[in-house]
Amino acid sequence: MQPDCCSRRRLLAWAGLVALSGCSSAVLSGCSSAALSGRSSVPQRAPVTASVPQGQDPFAGDAVAEGMSAPLPPAGTLDRDVPDQLAREVTFLALSLIDTPYRYGGNTPESGFDCSGLIVYVYREVAGMALPRTVARLASAGRTVPASAMRTGDLLLFDTSGRFSHAGIFVGDARFVHAPSTGGTVRLDTIRTPYWRTRFSGVRRI
Repeated sequence: MQPDCCSRRRLLAWAGLVALSGCSSAVLSGCSSAALSGRSSVPQRAPVTASVPQGQDPFAGDAVAEGMSAPLPPAGTLDRDVPDQLAREVTFLALSLIDTPYRYGGNTPESGFDCSGLIVYVYREVAGMALPRTVARLASAGRTVPASAMRTGDLLLFDTSGRFSHAGIFVGDARFVHAPSTGGTVRLDTIRTPYWRTRFSGVRRI
C-alpha cells in the first residue's frame, strides 16, 4: 500500500460526501441476486445526515416491510457505542471504498471485499476494533437500535439467502454502503427499494 493511502481515502470520502449533497432523489431499483452482480452508479440525493430523529420513520412514504418487525438477536458484549465522531469517520471511509471490486473472502482494498469483510475492515481501520468476520456473528455484535433511531455508521442487516445473510453500513437518508455480490463492486444503495425493504432485518450499533 502506498504511504499516502490514508490521505487518498480521506479525499475520496469527502468527495463522496460532496457528491451526496445537494442532488436529486435518484433511487436505485430493487434487484434480484442476478441483478446485484451488475455495477450501478452512485445515487445522488440529500446530504448525509448524522442520524434519524427519534420516532420518525426513516422510510416514510413506503409501506413498512415485514422484515422490519422480525425479532433481532440479543445485544453483544461491547460495553459502549462507538462515539459519534468515529461513527462519522466510519461513514467517510465506507464511502471512499465505493467501486472497490467484490471478492468472496476479501477484506482489504487491494484484495477486494465481501459484505462482512468491508465492515470488518472499516471498523478496524477507524476504531481499531476486531469485529466478527461473518454476517451471522455481526448480527449479535453491539446492540439493537430501532430503525427510527439509526445514525451513520450503524450496520443494516438483511435476509437475502437466509437469516442474517447480508449487511451494509448506514450512511444517512436510508442509504447504505455494501459489497453486494460476485462480479460487482462496493456500492451505495437505498433501503427504500422493494428488494432491500422486504429483506431488511434490523439495525445494529457497534
